[in-house]
Formats: sequence, structure tokens, C-alpha cells
Amino acid sequence: MIKLEEHKSYTEDKAIERLPLPAKAYIPLSQHLGKVCVPEVKIGDAVFVGQKIASVEAKVYAPIHSSISGKVIGFQDWPHPVLGRCKAVVIEKDNIKESPSHQVTRSPEEADKLTTEEIREIVFKAGIVGMGGASFPTHIKLTPPKHVNTLIINCAECEPYLTGDYRLMMEKTKEILLGIGLVAKCVGAKEVFIAIEDNKPKAIEAFNSCIEHRQPNTEHRAPIQVVVLKSQYPQGGEKQLIKNVLGKEVPRGKLPFDAGVSVQNVATVFAIYEAVYLDKPLYERVVTVTGSCISNPKNLLVRIGTPIKELISYCGLLKEEPSKIISGGPMMGVTQYTDETPVIKSTTAVLLMNEKEAGVKEEVSCIRCGACVRVCPMRLMPTFINLASQKQMWQEAKLYGASDCVECGSCSYVCPSNIKLVQSIRRAKFELMK
Repeated sequence: MIKLEEHKSYTEDKAIERLPLPAKAYIPLSQHLGKVCVPEVKIGDAVFVGQKIASVEAKVYAPIHSSISGKVIGFQDWPHPVLGRCKAVVIEKDNIKESPSHQVTRSPEEADKLTTEEIREIVFKAGIVGMGGASFPTHIKLTPPKHVNTLIINCAECEPYLTGDYRLMMEKTKEILLGIGLVAKCVGAKEVFIAIEDNKPKAIEAFNSCIEHRQPNTEHRAPIQVVVLKSQYPQGGEKQLIKNVLGKEVPRGKLPFDAGVSVQNVATVFAIYEAVYLDKPLYERVVTVTGSCISNPKNLLVRIGTPIKELISYCGLLKEEPSKIISGGPMMGVTQYTDETPVIKSTTAVLLMNEKEAGVKEEVSCIRCGACVRVCPMRLMPTFINLASQKQMWQEAKLYGASDCVECGSCSYVCPSNIKLVQSIRRAKFELMK
């Protein structure tokens, strides 16, 4: 684990603002791990906010909903923040004024009466996926194949610049706690830990205050405890959280539920609250817009399918032309080749970096210093996997644990030779999945 410059001061005190609706929404048919969705609408159809517009017959997927009220005007091959390009449903906004917001449709008492199957079905129909970047369909994660005793809520938000989760913790504390209750009930957890880094003291205080004034436990309510962790990277990795919160090691090749643990991102938990209490599908999310080129960085509530150029424009004139635009954080985000790329369910941030920050350094030969090995949170040997990948020795890369790499970027960050280790390991993982 490593300590990074945080750069969170740009936006950590900026309350969440709602971005105006886009004139056109470009909603990709792939926003989750699993099978790509198929449109359920046709050109010329009128759609409303929250209407399901795409689905597919598959075990692993999440349905997709319209983020604006308007008319379907096309199905277009469009830039995608992760895949490069993907088919998207293009919706043109109409002039119908939306209602201010979804209203509470279930009380806590009514939500308590829902069965675990009913909660999972609501979450599935809402199209919720992991919003920390993983984008795994959440309804599947709420159905662990093994007994789960412990639920950890991932509030680390350990990447530099990102503050969207932090603002949610500050502004939606009570709602997040209600969401935690739903998740704990679904997975059968007997204890809940809210894991927060020590650089978020106001969020820690907000949760502790709300927990203190929480209603007494019922048979469906697991006790909740806030755990304060050191601010370091990648603290937010599932296996790192489990190790640092519980002292448990998840073996190589195994998943958290193999250790009796379920981990959920805090933004995902809030989306679950909205789905159950407000009957609201996942069609918008909080995105941090920041970086050295942004004159007025913000945390924005953005409709899915909004081109990132509209987020950038809303933050005022640029200080300078960016050398790099990143969707996501600086360590695990993806560099974009166009500002037409839309926000998707897993978009945490839009970063605009200048030449000094984003410049590519010349790569030289490995000096066998072992820095990459020392910082790897998965205890791998990145330099060996890199060598195997360069020689296209895929089975050797597998033996060295390429498939266990979480692509956190720590190895590339500390490498004095500027070797693109993550890209090399990523290629090996791709080849091994063929």
C-alpha cells in the first residue's frame, strides 16, 4: 500500500449540484459486467424518465433505463468510457417538465416487511450495479452462494481527486443507513462495519451521530460500527478492506464470500435505498469533475448518457487545454479520446490533467529494484508477469497470478523505470480469458 497526494481539497467541501439535463442522452447498452443489453424500444418511441429501454436474456446483466423524458432518435455506435465504442440508444429530450424528484413510496416499516427475494427483485429491476467502478450486477451480489456473517460498507474512496462518495456520506447519511439495513438483511449479515479513511472526519462524525440516534435493533437489524482506516492506496480494494477491518486474508483465487464477508460500495448502497424507498431506477449518479485544468471543480448529480463535455462546460472556462481527460480516478481510470464520451453507471469522476501531470515518461529497462513487488496489495510479482506478457507466455503469467491483479496501478506508480506494468498485466489477463 502507498500514500498518494490526495488532491481532494478541490471538491471535498463542494455540495452536490444537479447538472442540467442534456439535450440528447447517449445511453450505452453495456454498463455492467455480463451480457450486452438489447434495446426494447424503437426509433420514434416516446420514453419517460426511469423507463426500461434495454434488457437481455442472461444470468449476468442489469437492465438499462432512460435517464430523460423524450424520443428515441437512433441506435448509434458511440464512444464508451471503458470499451472504446459501444452501441448506444440516443434519446432527444422533450419539453415536458419533470416532477422535482421521486417521492418516498415506502416507509421504513413497509421496507422492513419486504422479504429478501422482494428486495433483490427491486434492485434487479432498478438496474443497479457496483458504482465504485466494478459495475457487477448488484442483485447477484445480494445473493451470496455461501453463508455471510459480516457486511463491510466501502467508504474508503481512496483514489486521489474523487469526492463524490464523501459528499454522499455527508449529505445522505440517514438514507445510506437505511440502505445498509436492506443489504444486511439480504446477505444475512450479523455485523456491519462502515470502513472510512481517516481523511474524512466529517463523514465519520456524521455516521457515528446517526448510528447513535438510530432506532433500537430489531431481529432484522445488524449492529453497525464505524471503522476508521489509514488513508492509503488502494485501501478501497475488497481484499484490502477485509484484511484491514477484520484481519482476515482472502486466499488467492477466492472471493470475499469465501471468507464469510460481503463488501458493498457506499454509492451502491444509496442507489439501493432509492430503488426500495423511492421506486427509482439507476439513471443518475454523482460524478466529481476536477483536475488542474478545471477552473471551478464540482461534484455533480448527472444523468446517465450525458456527454462529459457538458459536465466540463458547466464547471466554467478551462484554465488551460487538457493534455489528458480521464474517466474515473488517476490510478484506475481510463484516458478518453473524445469529450463526447457519456457518463455511465460506473463513472466516478471526470479529470482534466495538464501536460506536467499527464506527460508520458520514457520507459527504460527494469533495474530489478523490487519496488513493484513491495507495494503490490495482492502480493504478486508484477515484473515477472510483465516479462511473461512481453514474451506472450500466457500460462506462465497465470502461474505468477496475473488473474489476481486488481489493476490498482501501484506498481506502475512506483516503478523508477516507468515500465507500463498495468497495461502489460492487463493484456495477459485478456489473453487468459480467451
